[in-house]
Amino acid sequence: MAEAHIQEGSVSVAGQSLFYREALPPQAPKAFVLLLHGIRFSSQTWLELGTLVKLANAGYRAVAIDLPGLGRSSAATAPSPLGEPAPPSFLQEVLAGLNLAPAVIISPSLSGMYSLSFLLSNPNSVAAYVPVAPICTDKFSAQDYGHIQVPTLIVYGDKDEQLGEISLRNLKNLPNHKEFCMKGAGHACYLDDPDTWHCGLLEFLAGLK
Repeated sequence: MAEAHIQEGSVSVAGQSLFYREALPPQAPKAFVLLLHGIRFSSQTWLELGTLVKLANAGYRAVAIDLPGLGRSSAATAPSPLGEPAPPSFLQEVLAGLNLAPAVIISPSLSGMYSLSFLLSNPNSVAAYVPVAPICTDKFSAQDYGHIQVPTLIVYGDKDEQLGEISLRNLKNLPNHKEFCMKGAGHACYLDDPDTWHCGLLEFLAGLK
């Protein structure tokens, strides 16, 4: 089987340029996947971990962006202060610019400030949601979450005693969710056990209708 090819580019969002990496499957994609990242990371993380290639080899078009102020998007300014939910229009522009909607959104840690407001206001643009101990889950009510039927895989490491527990408690209010607890893993649980992460993610994606 041909190995997925990684390409790089930039997308314009609110007049600013954001860097991205993309892996395309050999055939027409089954679905689109957008990978966000935490504050100490960037799209480079998903490249080095092998997640981009694994997704593409499994038949998905996978795009990892560098969020404003981070990675190779360091010149861009975030649309809201750190820890405050960003306007939903931000991810709407990202998906439109990359021709990715509806997308599976993978959202660790810091990126919760972008993904949660978007999920709650644009659920039709989200094919599935994979939060990995994201921030900002406490900014929305149980009632807000209760209306969203998007298939969700709540991922957390059992050694992440802060954000893992807080985000799980809040995200459990999403009615159509499954939990994926990674044993012995910390906050960036995908880094602690990439094989288990990839197996759990691909199994969830394979089960989507």
